[in-house]
Amino acid sequence: MSSDAPVGARPPAGKTFFGHPRALSTLFLTEMWERFSFYGMRAILVLYLTAAVADGGLDLGESSANAVYGTYNAMVYLMALPGGWVADRLIGARRSVLWGGVVIAAGHYVMAIPTGWSVFAGMALIVLGTGLLKPNISTMVGDLYERDSPRRDAGFSIFYMGINLGAFIAPLITGFLGERINWHLGFGAAAVGMTFGVLQYVLGRRNLGDAGARPADPLLGADRRRALTRIGVATVVLLAVLLVLLVAGWFTVDTVVNLLTVVTVLVTVGYFARILTDREISGTERSRMKAYVWLFLFAASFWLIYDQAGSVLNIFAADRTDRSLGGFTFPASWLQSVNPILIIIGAPLAAALWLKLGHRVSTPTKFAVGLVLNGLSFVLMAAAAQAAVGGGDLVSPLWLVAVYAIQVAGELSLSPVGLSATTKLAPVKYASQMLGLWFLATAVGDAIGGQVARLADTWSQPVYFLTFGLASVVLGLAAVMFTRQIRHLMAGIH
Repeated sequence: MSSDAPVGARPPAGKTFFGHPRALSTLFLTEMWERFSFYGMRAILVLYLTAAVADGGLDLGESSANAVYGTYNAMVYLMALPGGWVADRLIGARRSVLWGGVVIAAGHYVMAIPTGWSVFAGMALIVLGTGLLKPNISTMVGDLYERDSPRRDAGFSIFYMGINLGAFIAPLITGFLGERINWHLGFGAAAVGMTFGVLQYVLGRRNLGDAGARPADPLLGADRRRALTRIGVATVVLLAVLLVLLVAGWFTVDTVVNLLTVVTVLVTVGYFARILTDREISGTERSRMKAYVWLFLFAASFWLIYDQAGSVLNIFAADRTDRSLGGFTFPASWLQSVNPILIIIGAPLAAALWLKLGHRVSTPTKFAVGLVLNGLSFVLMAAAAQAAVGGGDLVSPLWLVAVYAIQVAGELSLSPVGLSATTKLAPVKYASQMLGLWFLATAVGDAIGGQVARLADTWSQPVYFLTFGLASVVLGLAAVMFTRQIRHLMAGIH
């Protein structure tokens, strides 16, 4: 049997975790606490940014707050590219995860400081730390199994349960502390969660064997010095740009957000151009990459709408929904726990459905279904917004629950399918980099989505939701029309 790592690199046999290597429990809990901290902070971020100063917030306009939120999400996924490179070429996955966790925890602790500047400094640290941790902990899970082991997919399924478990619990805790007591106390709870994750990762490292201990393709000698020099130069250039913006008086939230949005798009265009113009890839591989461009655009359009759950929809939950339950008004951020619990319920059902349908439903068609469902969720939101405007009263939170249910159905049609398609359509030369490219779809969608969400502050809510909902439905129907052409470009890949 072949494997991702030498047999000696895998953890030693012994106690198991649900029939899997004991090391899986270490990585499961690390990821659970990391997602706890990420989704816990994210659940209250926009609410804090838009809250009045008298209520402990920053009193940012909804337009700027939505853009900050979208750009922050984009940077988290964009940094997965250099984070994976650092692990593969410099320090290995294990140390990348450790240092990533430490930096993430530091970022959350900084956000817990009750000052205006702390939130942005903290987010910068969290972005850097997540870039190191997020892509590399998944690599380590893969190192626990032989490549064709029947337990491999089941191991990843258990691991992803940790993601959604952390995402489900986090808003319930940080939301209550942040909205009911103090925003920075909510951020502090996220910091404590990540600290638990780092501590148990350190304590459980004896279970990991040599998994992730060494770089997969290390840079040595002159190549390493050259790479470190380039990193140093890039850091100096970045600091110089920030200094120029500061001296010129342009160092504002909106300026930084706009620059980062442009950087995200340019990095993506450059990445695709590099692959498509590479003379070392075959004609078939180039054709498949052209098909992937379309799937990438569909995915970015999907995330543009989907990830507004934490911004535009979160503000709607706070301002327009009746959250009274038995005399208790629950925090708006609690509704952010609906999405992960629906994924936990729906993921096995979606997997069984795709297995039953087999190749009768192609990848482009599944993407189209995801886009249409995503669009219909915003059409339903337009109805909810109209009910709030027309009735002049608060609407039931069940509107949002229904919207999230439709979106989750769309996500399960597109996200896992897109991940699989990425591995199948990847040119051999870029096989290890293509998952980073898939993360870029989310980064582009979130970056542009943050700019689009500015319109929610100037357009009427029914018009905003209906416009982008119908646009997504139309794009999904167009994807259906061009399915045959895209499948032709996929050259035998379903």
